[in-house]
Amino acid sequence: MKKILLACTVLIACTATGETEQAPPPDMEYSYEFVTGGVEIPWGMAWLPNGDMLITERGGKLFIYRDELIEVPSSSLPGDIYANGQGGFLDVDVHPNYAENGWIYFTYSSSSGEGEGANTALIRAKLVDDELTGIETIYKATPNTTRGQHYGSRVEFDKNGYVFFSIGDRGNRNELPQDLSKDAGKIYRLHDDGSVPADNPFVNQAGAIDAVYSYGHRNPQGMALNPATGVIWAHEHGPRGGDELNIIEPGKNYGWPVISYGINYNGTPFAEDTVREGMEQPAIYWDPSIAPSGMTFVTGDKYPHWTGNVLVGSLKFNYIEMVKLEGNEVVGTEKLLEGIGRVRSLKQAPDGTIYVGVSGQGIFKVVATPVSEE
Repeated sequence: MKKILLACTVLIACTATGETEQAPPPDMEYSYEFVTGGVEIPWGMAWLPNGDMLITERGGKLFIYRDELIEVPSSSLPGDIYANGQGGFLDVDVHPNYAENGWIYFTYSSSSGEGEGANTALIRAKLVDDELTGIETIYKATPNTTRGQHYGSRVEFDKNGYVFFSIGDRGNRNELPQDLSKDAGKIYRLHDDGSVPADNPFVNQAGAIDAVYSYGHRNPQGMALNPATGVIWAHEHGPRGGDELNIIEPGKNYGWPVISYGINYNGTPFAEDTVREGMEQPAIYWDPSIAPSGMTFVTGDKYPHWTGNVLVGSLKFNYIEMVKLEGNEVVGTEKLLEGIGRVRSLKQAPDGTIYVGVSGQGIFKVVATPVSEE
């Protein structure tokens, strides 16, 4: 078990009106505990109402953790999973009204459609007797390509029941992210059945894909609903430097590849600028890159020093980055659980426990314990 110690020494104070401020949380010891192995690259995690944890494995597997790891028969998974490079069986999320409708949503690299290779697809299915049934394709990006990078992809529901999902630029930064008539480099919003909301920002724009919600993205591998505002946030990999955390707003252009704080991997510049009118600035960017993957907002009281902030996994540096927030403003960052490994997925369960998927190791959970006074 690895541990970190976070102490608080602020005293209770009285305001000018005589009201007593809330007492600070006690000193806490934060550690992580091993839950299960057997998942090589745990891309996504989600929970059913009965407490079962669903875990996607990028290589093309789906697991249920129910006191032990159970593999869902591969024969019940989509037959067109194209596991190459960064592609495979990717994210998972459970419908907010799962108890009534039983729908589970997945993204993966799909080889269906015309052309060699694959592109990102969003599907939904039901789980019956630990097998997927009734698979429906909600969205399939085109065209297929044999390039193995930048599929995205995360899926997230907002408070209104809309489903958001991300698709990276598929390694074609010059043609796709800024073109609203083409998939990739976008975040999409749909009704849960795949129909397009009438108020999507580009519904009435000639030639534009009406499912698109925002554009100018590189490779968003983290997305989460900010419970305080009801707004979707997403982070994305930059090139060499320039990883970004963005507040996703309808119709906004996040600039890739016209503006960026990163450079080519060979050290040469490529972006035209870092700031441009009509293009959004990130809430925060990382240089050097941390290679972000997975993210979750912390709510509840299990981790009192973390509540109200957002956690981002680092593939490159083997830790979790806590981005400290005041409203929508980033006021600082802090490294947590250093040495845990390559963080691929990160999510808070319905009971408030934070789980971490680590490449090559499996699933861990974060434990907070009050420090005893001697």
